[in-house]
Formats: sequence, C-alpha cells, structure tokens
Amino acid sequence: MTFKGWSDAILDFFEGLEADNSKTYWQANKKVYDEQVRAPMQELLTELTAEFGEPKIFRPNRDIRFSADKSPYKTQIGATLSGHGYVQLSAAGLAVASGTYSFASDQLARYRRAVALDLPGEALAKVVDHARGAGLTITAASTLSTAPRGYPKDHPRIELLRMKGLVTWKQWPVEPWLATAKAKDRVVSVLRDSADLAHWLDVHVGASVAELASRNGS
Repeated sequence: MTFKGWSDAILDFFEGLEADNSKTYWQANKKVYDEQVRAPMQELLTELTAEFGEPKIFRPNRDIRFSADKSPYKTQIGATLSGHGYVQLSAAGLAVASGTYSFASDQLARYRRAVALDLPGEALAKVVDHARGAGLTITAASTLSTAPRGYPKDHPRIELLRMKGLVTWKQWPVEPWLATAKAKDRVVSVLRDSADLAHWLDVHVGASVAELASRNGS
C-alpha cells in the first residue's frame, strides 16, 4: 500500500481516547485505530525504511507499573527508525524528531567528552546551528541547570554540555495536508535536516552498553 496520509478519523479517535481512556472505548474503536491510525503509519514507515532505517511502532498500551496515572492507553502513536528518527501522531498533530532523547550513563559520558573537545565539539555546534536554521528545535529529555561536574561553567559550549540527550524536534498542528501524501514530505524534510546530527551521534556517542548487550542477546 502507498502512504496517502491520515483521514480526519484520527482526530475523532484521539480526542475520544483523551476523554474516555478506557478499555471499553478502546475495544469499541480498535478498528478505527488499526485502519485509520496504525495502518497509514506503517505505510509511511515502510516508505522511509530504505533511507532512514528499520521502523518500530510503539505499543498503544502505557506502562503504568510505576505511574500515578493509571490511564491504560497512550493518546498518541509513536514510532522509531533505526537511523535515530522518530514520528508521532496525536490529536495535536504530527511531530518528527531525530537523535537520542535521553542518554544512558555511558553515552552521556562519551557525549560530554566529545562536546568538550574542540574538533568534535565545534563540529556539533555547527550541526546544531544548521538544524536551528532549518527551523528545528533542539531539545532533550532533561537539562542540567548548571555545568556538569568536572566542566567549567564558562565553557564555550556549556549549553550543549548541560543537555542529557540531544534531539531535533518539529511539530505541526492538524491541517488539510495531513490527509495527503504531502505529510511524508514534511517528515522526510526534518529527517534529512537532522542527518548530520544523527551522524555525529553515531560517531561520537554510539549505542549504550545495554543496547549492545540486547543486540548480542546477552
């Protein structure tokens, strides 16, 4: 199947889920989710795979084991691409990101060392400036309020050193183009504008120890 965008049914589905986040609502509307939400996402990801890596759609169920919020379902559908990409759809619209949202401890150590060094650090600063110039937001899961231990507060790249992850981010509200194949063009544009960041992370940060162990089956 060819990706043709998402119909207006996504708004009704996610707005309904936000109002009634229950198993009863989910079961009554699962066909809408499968056909109008998940299927177009899978079609889009299939078309992106060759350039941006293998996709994985997250499960719709929330992990509520350690959460005060016991709502059973996510009010968005999200998916990753192995080349650092992320695509999300909700009642708020379409969002695209690329990078590593939260570094594992070993990744964070490598990231800070690279940022602090002149050559890789200055290269990253240029990558970030380029991404911002393309209209992308630079963000992370969390940011320190001051310099990390062992690094000077007046470091020329202190903004980057304080970040505990690094991603580009772009979000659009629901508009008519979302129901067309043009939605793919928006996604591709962000991922291509983020390619230098993804490459920098691959070279200087890499996968976490836990991720490598998982890949190796240990």
